[in-house]
Amino acid sequence: MSAGDLSPLDDFPFHQVPESMAHVATSDRNFYDRYYFNVHHRTGDLFLALGVGQYPNLGVTDAFAAVVHRGVHRVVRASRELGADRGDTAVGPFRVEVLEPLNRLRVVLEPGEYELSFDLVWTGAIAATREPRQFLRRHGRVWMDSVRLAQTGRWAGTLRIGEDEYTVTPDTWWGSRDRSWGIRPVGEAEPAGIQGRDGGPPTFHWVYAPMQFDDFSILVIAQEDEDGARIVEEAVKVHGDGRPAEPLGRPELELHFTPGTRDVETAVVTFAGRAERIRVTQLIPLHLAVGSGYGLDADWRHGMYQGPEPVVQQVVLPAAEAAAKSGMFGITERLSRFDYDGPEGVRTGYGLFETLFIGAHRPSGFGDWLAVAP
Repeated sequence: MSAGDLSPLDDFPFHQVPESMAHVATSDRNFYDRYYFNVHHRTGDLFLALGVGQYPNLGVTDAFAAVVHRGVHRVVRASRELGADRGDTAVGPFRVEVLEPLNRLRVVLEPGEYELSFDLVWTGAIAATREPRQFLRRHGRVWMDSVRLAQTGRWAGTLRIGEDEYTVTPDTWWGSRDRSWGIRPVGEAEPAGIQGRDGGPPTFHWVYAPMQFDDFSILVIAQEDEDGARIVEEAVKVHGDGRPAEPLGRPELELHFTPGTRDVETAVVTFAGRAERIRVTQLIPLHLAVGSGYGLDADWRHGMYQGPEPVVQQVVLPAAEAAAKSGMFGITERLSRFDYDGPEGVRTGYGLFETLFIGAHRPSGFGDWLAVAP
């Protein structure tokens, strides 16, 4: 008897539906399952992000690593057909190994004919924390329905960028990660139908900020519609010693944009009804939408089929050119410093301040898709 679409994972008691682990419960083409990590050493000289995603209903798995370093934007990306074994996270030279679930993972980009490689082990600094479910329906169709876990942590291993080689040690190399899965637009573009009636996707006013301090982290997430109504939000303080996470209430965001753009220069985060205040200072932006699959490249998007044979590609361009290509419509990962005035006094931390501002957002003064800050 043929094994058919049986997966090695089918020998473990993981099933949630009466199907092989090769298949997910929904037939929605946009189902995805992704790892995301970022790497920095608390200075403004480099910022690396990487991810591995699976798209079971598209039959594709892909991976990317993108870094900004010494004024250069570099991306290595790979894609292959998924197959039945969803436990196989290797995509060309990339792989993710779960060494200790929810705590220690290994990420590898093997050396090759490209200007980036690494072999890094992640150890969580806080417990992995589940974020609120993100749900958005548009013209009757579920446009987003996903859940994530978030975690800050420390890195150890080796990293090569161009001619520079780094020994990565957990005392100075920090980062954050998430694991997300669910429904999100992926793959080749679909016929717009009624979804194109309003001229494009809905407003996506998004701020995501995992902030890491020496002994605790603060996780902030806020998504708003064109009128400023919250679609999803959370602010929570997670201690490294294992005590229960502390909800901080509704996060309030004061964003300061560069005139003529939607680029955030600085920001202030406060929490409704509390005295804490966090000042955000950008150290270096990584324009993740350029080259890595986050929507701007017509020939390479997450889940896009690249053919029957594995594909590995490199993209290298000046960071200023990547910024120009990303423009107003690309997701930007900002390595940032966070000065937190809280119960422990003023503490300084580092981490990600991620933004994506698409469409109108009246509280920011963006009356339409092309509006910018005065």
